[in-house]
Amino acid sequence: MITNMTIDSDAPDLRRSSQPVSPVSGQTPGPSDPLPAEQGPPTRGASAGGPSTQCVHAGEVRQKSEGAISTPIYTASTFTFESTDAILRFVQGDEQREEYGRYGCPNEKSVEAKLAALDHAEEAILYSSGMAAIVGLLMTKLSAGDEIVFFDQCYHRSREFCSKHLSRFGVITHQVPTGDFDALESAITSRTKMLVSESPTNPHLTVVDLEKFAAVGKANEVETLIDATLATPFNINPIDFGVDYVWHSATKYLGGHNDLLAGVICGRHDSLEPVRGMRGILGSINSPQNLYMLERGLKTFGLRMQRHNENGLAVAQFLEKHPRVSRVYYPGAESHPTSSIARQQMRGFGGLITFEVKDADWKQTSRIVDAAKLARIAPSLGGVESLIEQPYVMSYFNYTPEDRKRFGIADNMIRMSCGIEDTEDLIADIEQALTA
Repeated sequence: MITNMTIDSDAPDLRRSSQPVSPVSGQTPGPSDPLPAEQGPPTRGASAGGPSTQCVHAGEVRQKSEGAISTPIYTASTFTFESTDAILRFVQGDEQREEYGRYGCPNEKSVEAKLAALDHAEEAILYSSGMAAIVGLLMTKLSAGDEIVFFDQCYHRSREFCSKHLSRFGVITHQVPTGDFDALESAITSRTKMLVSESPTNPHLTVVDLEKFAAVGKANEVETLIDATLATPFNINPIDFGVDYVWHSATKYLGGHNDLLAGVICGRHDSLEPVRGMRGILGSINSPQNLYMLERGLKTFGLRMQRHNENGLAVAQFLEKHPRVSRVYYPGAESHPTSSIARQQMRGFGGLITFEVKDADWKQTSRIVDAAKLARIAPSLGGVESLIEQPYVMSYFNYTPEDRKRFGIADNMIRMSCGIEDTEDLIADIEQALTA
């Protein structure tokens, strides 16, 4: 049974609330903040208008160079000063501007402001990819002898970086069962510096109780990080629950067109200042061209997410009733162990669905993936095109059977990212694939 979330003209606008709103109860949010004044950009991270308004306007000056409505692409690797006095104003902090491309470029400023506003954060820092973002944060925050605790349902490259590479520098990683807060508390020591989780998780779509997660961190004076890539700030705002940092692979829903790589960390300004400094040393910045495309993608983010939410829910409903499907992992499914948490915290459930094929081995499962005609076979998610893949083959083929079992990766598991195509076409495609 899946909770049906309908969207019509008489329904409350769940997307404008800064507080958790149940898509089931239809609790009406309070009024949005007034729109920004016409002179100059909104304050970084300020909540000015609804999310779609922020996506279009946050971080941008009203009148740009040469009257362009879009932000120009600044391809300079270095930026000149007109005089020594100008340099002094810059180094003394009296003038905010660019100096050298490795520390940032004008294109990232408006995009960071949009992302900070969407995540209800004071600051956002953009990176060349999602992995570059978490590496940059952890390399700044952790030192030899420190410890980090992960919930175990997570992106396998995040797990690999911490357990295989951070360990070479003396950082210890502990993993505990996702959602087990007693185990989380027990794993914390005096050396623990960070608690990390996804919500929802990949690929099991488990939703973590963010209020409890943040409370455990605060009670133990440990910072908290949530990877909200699958939820996006359209569906949840972890910072509103007290989480310290929010991490997104902006390659996914935020960019939204399967044509760029980007990552972002959002949080408090004072906490992120050293992280930005480390980024300047590591050089893991994004290109002006990518930032332009990310800004363009963000301007339709709200519209796209409505369709992703609608398609994900409809396809999940179809799969739950199909005789060849034994299990569906989707936050809006009442059969999911964390569905009640999802309905309390999330404004929508996204477009990613994982399901298992009844009485099928990995080869029989792969034939279903191959039979899809509309959904493309590929990793990643969150783009306008629907994607489909088999985690056993795509990401876990070189893992041992024991490790796949430990990480919950079944041979008969399929992951589908619903794009923005017409809902009936997506359902028809997956139906013919299941019956081929």
